[in-house]
Amino acid sequence: MQLNDPSLLAALPELGVERLPSASIAERTSLAIGGTTDLLLIRRHGGLPDLIALLDRAGIPHRLLGGGTNLLVQDGELPWVLLHLVPGDTDPHLEGRVARVDAAADLGRTVTFCAKHDLGGMEGLIGVPGSVGGALRMNAGAYGTQIGSWVREVELYRAATGRIETLREPSISFEYRHTSFAPDDIMLAVKLELPCKPFSEILRDIRVCNEKRRASQPLNQKSAGCIFKNPPGASAGRMIDELGLKGFAVGDARVSDRHANFFVNAGQARCADMLALIAQVRERVRQAFGVELETEVILWATA
Repeated sequence: MQLNDPSLLAALPELGVERLPSASIAERTSLAIGGTTDLLLIRRHGGLPDLIALLDRAGIPHRLLGGGTNLLVQDGELPWVLLHLVPGDTDPHLEGRVARVDAAADLGRTVTFCAKHDLGGMEGLIGVPGSVGGALRMNAGAYGTQIGSWVREVELYRAATGRIETLREPSISFEYRHTSFAPDDIMLAVKLELPCKPFSEILRDIRVCNEKRRASQPLNQKSAGCIFKNPPGASAGRMIDELGLKGFAVGDARVSDRHANFFVNAGQARCADMLALIAQVRERVRQAFGVELETEVILWATA
């Protein structure tokens, strides 16, 4: 989708917004899949309510693009304008054990920064790609760690009210790959209360997690992480592996030879290829195990 209204375009600089016309979203997703649309880079987060109100009045559909690491986007010209928050503070602001972090900040950089200040608890997240906001949205976790355990406060834009609000710990629910945030909430910043831990111990645990990832995940291939959530008491990857589906492909969309719950773009895969692969693997698992797998990857596709 392209923005053509002259008055709307003229208002963007006043709101701290830069427009990238007909941007390739494939270049901004870890799967390297996705069509084109106007991308709005938001440098002044406080102007977000006015920007969204402007788009809504003009009848322009919009979505938020975060780090693009857990996302499968349809091909062709996209039917939405995409908003992208540009990080304000590149490093967290620390007050004792509390780190205030820009939601647009890189998750791995955040974990490392806190570790260098003897704040641990997030070691398992060091290799999880994407932004802090994306991690909050999905309650990202790995190796016994989930980000929701440390959240004390979240600043966000609420579409329901059209305002920027602050939610505190008791009013936020974190579950396995799920949170109580509304689908159209946009995370702006978070306060994390982290346990004190010597940097040397954090570094040791980070190295252990990284070694496990290198041994089991296709880190050098284009993927969106785990495609399916693990069903209660089971492993999606193990079920797919037991069916002999490692290497199974639709076009250039392929089940990883290294980890069966990672689907990779082995060349020039299109969204339709990946969707067909997801559907076929899900059906094979349903037939063999009676389990209906739920996708962990976020789908922006109409077919």
